Parts: sequence; structure tokens; C-alpha cells
Amino acid sequence: MEKSSVRFALSAGVLSAAVLSAALGPEAARAQEALPDIEIAASSPIHRRTPSTERPAAAETRGALPIVADQFATVTLVDSDEIRRSGGATLGDLLFDKPGVTGSSFAPGAASRPIVRGLDAHRVRIQENGLASSGVSELGEDHGVPLDPLAADRIEVVRGPATLRWGSQAIGGVVDAANNRIPEALPCRGDERLPGPCTRLETRSAVSTVDAGLEQAALVDVGQGNFALHTDAHGRRASDYAIPAYPYLSPTDPAPLVFGRQPNSYMRSGGWSAGGSYVFDRGFFGASVTQFESTYRIPGMDATESRTRIQLRQTKVAVKGEYRPPASFIEAIRLWAGATDYKHNEVAFEGGFEGIQQTFTNQEQEARLEAQLAPFDLSFAKLTTALGVQGAHRRLTSPGVESALFDPTDSRSIAFYLFNELQLTNSLRLQIAGRIENVETTGQTPDLFVDPTVAYKYDRHFTPKSIAIGLLQDLPFDTVGSVTAQHVERAPRGPELFSHGVHEATGTFDIGNPLLGIEAADSVEVGLRRAKGPFRFEATFFYTHFDGFIYRRLSGETCAEDFDSCSPAGGGGALNQALYSQRDATFRGGEFQSQWDALSVAGGILGVENKFDVVRATFADGTNVPRIPPVRLGGGLFWRDSNWLARVSYLHAFPQNNIATIAETPTKGYNLLKAEISYKVALPKGEFPAREMTVGIVGDNLLNADIRNSVSYKKDEVPMPGANVRLFANFVF
Repeated sequence: MEKSSVRFALSAGVLSAAVLSAALGPEAARAQEALPDIEIAASSPIHRRTPSTERPAAAETRGALPIVADQFATVTLVDSDEIRRSGGATLGDLLFDKPGVTGSSFAPGAASRPIVRGLDAHRVRIQENGLASSGVSELGEDHGVPLDPLAADRIEVVRGPATLRWGSQAIGGVVDAANNRIPEALPCRGDERLPGPCTRLETRSAVSTVDAGLEQAALVDVGQGNFALHTDAHGRRASDYAIPAYPYLSPTDPAPLVFGRQPNSYMRSGGWSAGGSYVFDRGFFGASVTQFESTYRIPGMDATESRTRIQLRQTKVAVKGEYRPPASFIEAIRLWAGATDYKHNEVAFEGGFEGIQQTFTNQEQEARLEAQLAPFDLSFAKLTTALGVQGAHRRLTSPGVESALFDPTDSRSIAFYLFNELQLTNSLRLQIAGRIENVETTGQTPDLFVDPTVAYKYDRHFTPKSIAIGLLQDLPFDTVGSVTAQHVERAPRGPELFSHGVHEATGTFDIGNPLLGIEAADSVEVGLRRAKGPFRFEATFFYTHFDGFIYRRLSGETCAEDFDSCSPAGGGGALNQALYSQRDATFRGGEFQSQWDALSVAGGILGVENKFDVVRATFADGTNVPRIPPVRLGGGLFWRDSNWLARVSYLHAFPQNNIATIAETPTKGYNLLKAEISYKVALPKGEFPAREMTVGIVGDNLLNADIRNSVSYKKDEVPMPGANVRLFANFVF
């Protein structure tokens, strides 16, 4: 990333915060009652959009639980205001305590990928504005997602039939980060403050105590005539974070000294983006260029001793557009396309040499074109259809000093999908969706258990087929019930098939299986939601059976730099042997969250909220699937009015004793206490340079609990950060 861009982001946030904080005085609070409407971007392709010449209105009610009741399956929504208050440095950190979602926490604050209902890696698609994030985070827990929540305006976690729109690599769900890098509308339309060109500047700033962290971002939107332009720059830094107890549950002798901080856990990151669109009455067309860089260290005993760190860089070009033809049977045509160049180096001190031990590259292209047809009146229902085609190409490499984790692999796919939605009555909707793909994956690997010296070339072809059906019924008391069922098939990815070597940063010797077959999942989900009124809630129950579940398991054996060293035949080494295997498995569980506006107090609303989630996952023989989240139960109090939001929340995670029989240890429970208070105000025109200000203070893990995340490979060496206080300020000009 250009250093000047980072300095611009940092200085803009600091200067604006300092000037306006000194100038502002108190303003009387006003209670708010109306709840905001919720628009979902990553849902079914059948939807109604805000006209492209208007910017969606900002939600006026802060802290209200966003329940999405008009979708056929559960959607978790995190709006911009909550992202700014939360301050998660990664998507996994941001979504850590959401019902049904957690983070992988391999390197908290740097490499923590979302895990949805116990599913991760190739079953959870991470995307930005509808296009894949295109890193290599699904190939290893140490790999960060090349996407910073600082640049996001909204995060959506979508489950159920809608995921067929995005690909079979989303059995668990889709995590979509939305922002304005490709504008879909003119900024500030309807704002009479300035004639002519319209400019919107936003700064986002925060500091945190647990890691001496600093984050800054500046975003600029400009509109003139039919053109909308956007640019942003962001950066963050953090030192080794403070921990409440000694991190290593099984230390070496002598035990390493840590001095109250997690060794080897600092990070630096930054990025910029520039884009623009031509906006007209019937749609828009735009493009953007984005660059992201990050350097972060990998915590853990061996990684600390070798000073392991990752240096990544990604450049991405994206195109997006929509056209709504006049008086046509086609209601809308939408386009997404992108190309990505990604590379990261894993640097460590090994064998007397400090330098690049391994490199990962990913060159990826993706395009999708879809059309939504105008509603058609059948005799028994109103039918709306959307259909699309999606193509992708991906080339992965992983050269290393000791050996390549896998030889170069190429994957190509083309897919067709179809969504039909029938409005059967005013209160009942039916959705039927299907997807068929053709996937070709090429690579080579030796049969390590027969002859490690001879590599065989493979050209695997797969045709995953998926179908889903859902019912959505309006019920009394403003509740909505849903039932969905789906059969989803997933083709194994190149690293699952062809891995055969050392992965330095994770400390593993990975062995793929080139004979893996298609993974199939049959799922049923039942939900009940209420988005209106003083009591809002969401309850979901799910059951998923996998035929041929592909997973990476630790065998209990160890290796050095080559397969001949692996125990029990060899002498073993510092690397854990990890095998890609395939077995039938069953996942079942549920989530619940609610919020009750109990009574009016001091001109605002005092309320109660709570949450609960559980996942149970077993193989066909009754043994446990490894690294599954624990049962969690929490609740809290909040008070809000038109300007202020105050909240205290408590989350208890029960011990996780349902563990794999090999190479997994039980995880103790923990208690997570959070508290926050923030103030948001629209500033009088002409009196201040800014239009809007939000400032606040957030306390996290206030009990300074020793939190171990059961889904993390390094939970016995890497606890979550200790008590933290975070100050943030957000200004809109």
C-alpha cells in the first residue's frame, strides 16, 4: 500500500476528531420509537431495489436488534453503526459472539475467519460486494482474510437456499461485506446543503488499550451529474496484546517468559480503493481498484521461537452493474466481475536462516450474470423468476524452502442457477431454487503412503447439483414462520486433493487425498421470527446430514520436513501430521436471540436482550467432529434514545468436552462481559464543518477472563485478548 494513502487516512481522522471534539457541546436527547427498514444485499436474486438515484436512508434507531423476517432462512446483519462500535479487526472477531457464528481465532486480530454453525473453510464463502474475497484464508487457519471491517458499511451472514446464488462452496453460509467502492447511487441526493457537486467525507478512528491499537480510515464520495466517485484509505496497527494468564497450557521446559502479553501477536495492515460509476434512471455501471496489505505475526510456542510472520498483498479489480429495461419481461439484469492477484510470504527463522520459508499465491477471476424476470400471473400464484450463470478460474501455488505444500493447481468452474418464487397467497410464499456446476481441478501429487518419489498428474471433473425449497408464512402477532430444505453438493478443492508437504505457519504436514469425491449435504431449517413491535426475536433450528464430509484431521503422528520422517515409521518431528479425510457426519443445533423494549425511562427506552446457540456434530459412528463451538448463553440490558446508546451484555460459554478422540483437548468454559456507551448526533448546518458525529467507549472482556476458543487449532497456546477499553470517533462531513 502507498504510504501517502495510509498517512492521509490517519491524519484525516485524527485532525477531524480533535477539532470537532473540542467544539461540540451537549444536545438534548430524544427518544426514538420507529424501527428502521432492513434491506439485504446478499439474499435471493429476487428482490426489489431502492431506485438507483436515491441513497438508502440511514437507520435512525441505534442498538435495535435487526431481525430479517422476509427471507426464507436466517440472516445475521451487522450495520455500519455496530461495526464502528464493535471494532473487530477481522470478520471472525467482529462476528465472534453472534448466535450461530464465531471466529477461528488462530491469530486474534489478524487471522480469524468466520465459522458458521461449526462449518468453516471451503463451506463458508467470504465475499465483498458479491465477489469472492479471493485470498487463501480457507487453505490454512493462519491465513488472514484480505478484507478489513474498517472499509465495510454492512456485514451479512446468509444461510439457506439463497447461498445457491453464490456457489456450492457456501454450504455453511455466505459472509458478505458491503461498501460503496462501486457506487450504486449518487451520494447525498436530496441534500440541499450544496448546489452542484455533492461531496461526502467520512472519517473512522479508534484506539484500544489491550494492544495499544490504532485504527484510522477516511472515505470520500463525490457525485456530479450522472457520475459517482468513491475513494477510501484505511490503516491499523496493534502491538502484542495483553492476556489475563499464562498462555501455554503445556509449556516446554524451561517455560518461556511472556510478561503478561501474548508473544508474537502484533500486526500492521492498510489498504486503499478507488472506484466510480455511471448512474442513470434505469441502473448503473461501475468499476473499482482495491489494494490491501498486512503484516502480522503468528502466536504460539514454536511460531514465537521462529519469529513466524506473514506478509500479504492483494490487488483486485471489480466491475458491477445493473440495468432495468423499460416495459420488458426482464425486470433487471445484473453483472459482477472481478480479477485478483494475491500473494503472501510466510517468514520465519528456521535452520539458521531467517527469510521466506513459504509463499502462497492466488490468481483468480470470477464473473456472474443474472436476470430477474417480471412477475407472471399464474392461475394459482404470482411467479417471479431469476436465473444466472457464474464462471470462475483459480490458480494456486505454494512454493517453500523445505517443500511445496502442493504443486500448482488450477480450478475452473461454470454454473447455472435458477430461483422461482411463488406468491401463493397474501401471506404465503414458496421458493424453489436449483444450481448445477461443472468443476475441473488439475494438479499433481505423489501417493505418499506407497511411493513419495513419484508424482502423478490428476485431472478431476465434478458435476455438483443442488436444489432447495422454502416456505415463508405470515403468522398472527406479526410473526413469520419459515421452513426450508435443501440438498447441496460440493466439489473438493485443489488443496484438499493434492496437499503433500509442510505448512510452515500452522506447524503441520498436510496430506491431501486425490480420490476424494463430492461432498453432499441434506439440510432442514425451521424458523420463527418477529421484527416488529417492542418484542423482537428470532428462533431457528437446523439439521444437516453430510454424505462424505471432507475434513482436515490431526492424525496424532508428527513429521519433520519430508514424509519419510513422519512417525511411526520415521522419527517424527515438530510438525503435526494432518490428513484430509471423508466420512459421513451430522450437524444439528439452533439459535435464539431477542430484544424487548421494556419501558420508557428518562426520555429513552430501557430494554432486555438475550442470545443462545448450540451446535452438536458427530460422525456416523458416534464420535465427535473436531473443533466445534460450545453451547453459549447470554443476555444484557440496554438504554437508548435518539442520541445515546448504553449497553451491558454477558455471555457464558459452557465447557466443550465433545471432542475428537485424537489430538484435541477439552476446552473450559468462560464468561465474557462487555459494556458500551456512545453518542450520535446530527450537527446543525452551518455551525460545524461536520454533518454528523458518533463517539463512544467500549469495554470488552471486562472480567479479564482467560478465554480459550474451542474451534482454534492453537487454543492451548493462544488465549483471546484480556480486558480492553476502546475509544472511537466517527465523523461525516
